[in-house]
Amino acid sequence: MNDTYLYLIIALLPLTAGMLVTQTNPYHALVIRGVLGAVAAMVDAVLGAADVALTEALMGTMLSITLYAIAVRSSLVLRLGVIENQSIKKNQDPNFQEIINDFRNIFNKHYMRLELVPYPTQETLQQALIEKEIHATCVHLEETNQTTESYQTAIRVQRIYNIIENELSSPKTVIRYFDVLESGV
Repeated sequence: MNDTYLYLIIALLPLTAGMLVTQTNPYHALVIRGVLGAVAAMVDAVLGAADVALTEALMGTMLSITLYAIAVRSSLVLRLGVIENQSIKKNQDPNFQEIINDFRNIFNKHYMRLELVPYPTQETLQQALIEKEIHATCVHLEETNQTTESYQTAIRVQRIYNIIENELSSPKTVIRYFDVLESGV
């Protein structure tokens, strides 16, 4: 009996595992993880382990992919705190809209989405940053002699700060890193 097809199917396991490990897009990794589980279930079924194949198909493929999808979706959100009236007037202020559009473009490249979280006052916004309810703040600076920078963005996550610092093209905001530990909390 020719077992060539069996060797080809088994060779798919390390191939898909290698693809999974090297994947940078988390959504593509979810799909490849599903393929890996399906290939593993098929190998188990061909080798005569129907119970293991069924368990792999149900748990390793369907359940784990669902849980991974939920985890990936919820962890790829940047919560940006803004002052309530500022977020309402965002269509009236082209500088604010430009900054938000730049942030969205940057985070889309990293498979993240931006969520604006409004706060009523500057104090509650700062407290939310300290208590880690949000990842960053974007507030309007007081009118000064500066002609380009009209907003200040404080970011408490070092990796996010590095990404924005390297990729932000808008001169409309000042970027600064906010260390929660140094703030006294």
